[in-house]
Amino acid sequence: MRTSLEVADIFRSAGPAYRTSHAGHLSLAQLKVMAAIESCRTAALGGHIEACQDCGHWRIAYNSCRNRHCPKCQGAAARAWLEEREADLLPVGYFHVVFTLPAEVADIAWQNKALVYDLLFKAAAQTMLTIAADPRHLGARIGITAVLHTWGSAMTHHPHVHMIVPGGGIAPDASRWISSRPAFLLPVRVLGKLFRRLFLTRLNALQDAGKLAFFGSIAHLSDRSAFQRHLRPARGKRWVVYAKPPFAGPQAVLAYLSRYTHRVAISNPRLLRFDETGVAFRYKDYRRDGPDRQRVMTLSANEFIRRFLLHVLPRGFHRIRHYGLLASAARHDNLALARRLLAVTPEAEAPEPEAEPDTCAPCPCCGGRMIVIETFPRWSQPRAPPRPNPPIRERVA
Repeated sequence: MRTSLEVADIFRSAGPAYRTSHAGHLSLAQLKVMAAIESCRTAALGGHIEACQDCGHWRIAYNSCRNRHCPKCQGAAARAWLEEREADLLPVGYFHVVFTLPAEVADIAWQNKALVYDLLFKAAAQTMLTIAADPRHLGARIGITAVLHTWGSAMTHHPHVHMIVPGGGIAPDASRWISSRPAFLLPVRVLGKLFRRLFLTRLNALQDAGKLAFFGSIAHLSDRSAFQRHLRPARGKRWVVYAKPPFAGPQAVLAYLSRYTHRVAISNPRLLRFDETGVAFRYKDYRRDGPDRQRVMTLSANEFIRRFLLHVLPRGFHRIRHYGLLASAARHDNLALARRLLAVTPEAEAPEPEAEPDTCAPCPCCGGRMIVIETFPRWSQPRAPPRPNPPIRERVA
């Protein structure tokens, strides 16, 4: 069901003027995202006509852009990804851990997305794996699923990594499963200190190697002395690592992942209004508690688009990654070993489906099966508008 207002509506209305006023300052990736969202599920991408086999009802369905930044295209992608990940769940508690970059580093990250976001992933993962392997803490090899988010609720630049971690791991000699305490995984202060050291050491190495770029208000950071002065406050402050209580069970993990893995900067249901005063949307003010946390913000169309485009990722950048026991190369063997150590009977493999599943939604009139009766290419419309027809079965007969 289409919501009353979509990000695509704002881009179609204000996007052309925004591109003109910012010509030469938008990356190719940002321009492609704007074009994809504006054309998603319109005649620009072509489509097909579906008809009900029972009552003859028909509808036109335009193709999706499938861009990973499009709010309308992530639901199906999330469902497909979750079906693949469901087989990886273990019958243990799962923890949610968040690693956040301080503001001094976030400014550098925005101008060096591929390098700094990759460093964020690697430093956070190594921190978790190192502390978990320490016998003073858990003393085990753990698995991690990590998801990058670059936004706050108001679409400001706020890079952080969400991690889903099983509550335990495999002993170094692979002889047993070591469980964490029921409501405690690893000490967050210890995690924060190691994360800060690993990240800043490697960030300095990138700057020394001349791999970081600096423009505009932070162009002076290309000088090493200025770079070190800029990072001095970050060295002295506590880096936030937040560990939430464990989930209620594997199904709760899946419900959480379905909300987080394929999220974009803002979803269409959060949009409230778009008119001459700007774009109004709901957001959470985390400085407030209770009902006052839910707030409404109004931005000009240009500022709304600017904030949205802040979160366009570099081409080919993987925003969902797996580490430790869940690393792709050995995931299957590690999970099999974990299930043996947990004395879990492996699930029988599901039989291959005899036929391709239906991809069309049921008929809105009678709930019958919809089938594709015509396709049309990009920038085209159906050859002729369909007229009310008798049921498909009657015409075939």
